Amino acid sequence: MTTQSNKQGSVYILPQAIKTVARNAALQSYGVISLAPANPAETVSRFFKKEADVGILVNAEEDGVSLELNLIVEYGLRIKSVADSVAESVKYSVEKTMGIPVKRVDVHVRGLRISNPD
Repeated sequence: MTTQSNKQGSVYILPQAIKTVARNAALQSYGVISLAPANPAETVSRFFKKEADVGILVNAEEDGVSLELNLIVEYGLRIKSVADSVAESVKYSVEKTMGIPVKRVDVHVRGLRISNPD
């Protein structure tokens, strides 16, 4: 949980809210097909949970948050360009929406997929 305090009170931001903003920013980026589970345990938990928070890990620290994204990228695109674009987009969206400084965004490409096999 991330806390921001001012003279009127405190604001508590849960990791699930940060994951939602990061998920939307990542999926709107060019070249991203979907988010992928980070490990086999996360794959199994997908079937039992209603939330779709697979593929994003949030680590809240005192001076900001660190995000880790696991993506499936479209085949034929430059992976580095897509990963850089996603990292910048997620960082901008989380900082602008939540008002929390983002220290780091790690992007892991877990697979490639052909979206339109013509």
